[in-house]
Amino acid sequence: MIYFVEDDDNIRKLVCYALSKEGYDIKGFEEPHLFWEEINKKLPELVILDIMLPEEDGLSILQKIRAADKTENLPVIMLTAKDSEFDKVTGLDMGADDYIAKPFGMTELISRVRALLRRSNKNNETDTYTVGPLYVDPQKHIIRVSDKDIILSYKEYSLLLTLLRAKGNVVSRDELLNKVWGKYYEESRTLDVHIRKLRIKLGDAGKLIQTVKNIGYKIGGIVNDQ
Repeated sequence: MIYFVEDDDNIRKLVCYALSKEGYDIKGFEEPHLFWEEINKKLPELVILDIMLPEEDGLSILQKIRAADKTENLPVIMLTAKDSEFDKVTGLDMGADDYIAKPFGMTELISRVRALLRRSNKNNETDTYTVGPLYVDPQKHIIRVSDKDIILSYKEYSLLLTLLRAKGNVVSRDELLNKVWGKYYEESRTLDVHIRKLRIKLGDAGKLIQTVKNIGYKIGGIVNDQ
C-alpha cells in the first residue's frame, strides 16, 4: 500500500490512477490529518509527500515519521513545486529517500517508486553482521557496540548497512549517494558529514569505517553473516 498526501485534486487523482494502473494499491489524502488517521490504523509500504500542504507542511510530516519508532524506516518520496536546492537538501537530510520536483512525468514517478520499493524490500534482510565490537541486526533494527545499544538516524543507519553489505569492499562516493540519498542527489558534502557523525556515534567501532582516498569508504575487518 502506498499513501499519497497532496492537496491538489488533479495531481492526487492522476498519480493515484497512474500507480493503480501499474498494480499498486494507493490511497490519496487531501489533508495531513486524514493521512495521520490512516497511518495510525495501518502502515503503508511507501509514502509520497507534497511539501506545500494545508495544516502542516510535508517536511514537518517527514520529521514526525522519522521520529516515531514504527515509521522511522518507512520509505518516503518528497514532491514539491519548488525546484530550490534548499528544499532538496533539507528534505533529503531530514530523511527523505527521494525527491521529485514538479512538474514531473508519470513514467519518472513510477520508476522512482519501483526502485525505492525494491531497495526497501532488500533492507528487510535476515542476515546479521558482526565486525569487531560492532553488531547489527537489520531485521530487528539493533545496532550494538561492545554490547551497548547505539541509536542512529535513518540516513546514518542506511549508510552503515550499505557499507556492511559490501563485506569489506570499497563503496564509491557516488554509489553511497545513490543508494542512501537517491539517484539524483549530488551534494557530496552531506555524505562526509554523515560519515563523521556515524563514526562518532559508533564510538570504538567508528574506526572500522575507513576512508579510501578519492574513491569512497569501506568497513574494515571481516564481516560475518550469521
